[in-house]
Amino acid sequence: MRWRMLSLLFFARVGLGLQFQTMASSGDAFAMSFGLAYAEIGLLIGLFMAPGLFLALPAGFSGRYASDRLLAGGGLAALALGGVMCGLANDPTLVALGRLMAGAGFLFANLYFTKMVADWFDGREIATAMSILVMSWPFGIAMGQAGYAWLIELHGWRVPFLSAAIYCALAAVAVLMFYRPPETHSGPASKGAFQLSRTEWALIVCAGVAWAVFNAGYVVYLSFGPKMLEVHGLSSIAAAGVISVGSWLMIVSGAICGQIVDRFGRRDVVLIICMTGAVAALVLLSVPSAGLLASLLFGLIGMAPAGIIMALSGQAVAPERRAFGMGIFFTIYYAIMTAAPPVSGAIFDTVGTPGAALIFGMCLFAAVVPAALAFRLVQRQGADRLVKGETKCTSGKPF
Repeated sequence: MRWRMLSLLFFARVGLGLQFQTMASSGDAFAMSFGLAYAEIGLLIGLFMAPGLFLALPAGFSGRYASDRLLAGGGLAALALGGVMCGLANDPTLVALGRLMAGAGFLFANLYFTKMVADWFDGREIATAMSILVMSWPFGIAMGQAGYAWLIELHGWRVPFLSAAIYCALAAVAVLMFYRPPETHSGPASKGAFQLSRTEWALIVCAGVAWAVFNAGYVVYLSFGPKMLEVHGLSSIAAAGVISVGSWLMIVSGAICGQIVDRFGRRDVVLIICMTGAVAALVLLSVPSAGLLASLLFGLIGMAPAGIIMALSGQAVAPERRAFGMGIFFTIYYAIMTAAPPVSGAIFDTVGTPGAALIFGMCLFAAVVPAALAFRLVQRQGADRLVKGETKCTSGKPF
């Protein structure tokens, strides 16, 4: 049953990537239509993440009053509505409002999809399951990269927003009709599910930072990788196709990487190797005729540990406090993800070359490693304190 539920959530979550990629793929045509700078396009991309700054904690609390299925399905419906608003807008302000609406839906859907999988795979194959789940995001983005440039060329920038909205609406219906929770997590959270220990707070903060900078680096790759290839002479459609190779490959490499860690451990070693590969891939994008090699390296190695990093969120907090913990996790995630696109866009506007923005992406990927290592250190210290506490309790001493 758990694998059937994971399959349902995977295909539903593809809509999140499809809707996010609409603005990145439509950016050039949109900027020409409304006379916007790339910093402003970056702001519109970042607005997709902005609702998480204010709604992530309330979204975690809302698990007390409604089921995961209803909250995730409602999030997909909001994604669809936001896409329709953008596709029909005649003013950048209305597009911004549509991006905010879609971003609010993204928050609820993303938070509760993650919790659903953590509930189903708690204590068993969680790195593999999370790897499969998070690969739905690049799968949707890769579909957008491959298809949106063609749609924009034929029909204009509005069509990607509307096509993504249709997919999200169908996904919402599927989740509401077919998702079933595990028997141990069949209802809303209890009243006592919102108090984290100091160790849990530290763990969820480390997990949130690691996941946020990892995804921010990926957004920089998606936004400025094609522009670097265009500098080397590729057309916009060809550049988008080359960059999308990395997103397609990470769907497979992520699942394999999760299996390796579930079976053999060595998470930190795997993570260091993969983040080194991600940085090297962004360096290679600056080398003429090395775009395909860079994309292969990025997809096979650089993005492979996505599920391993996301699995930290499920390991940070006890199951009965997981929804609230996810609210904290995604608050951190959205804070960094909201800031990163405008910063990278401003760097591009100031320096005038996509290579400068890619250096910013390299720094983001490099920051994953210390955040993940800090998680491991806090986890180990928490286990040591627990063992000492049990020892004191057994010896009859107070603690």
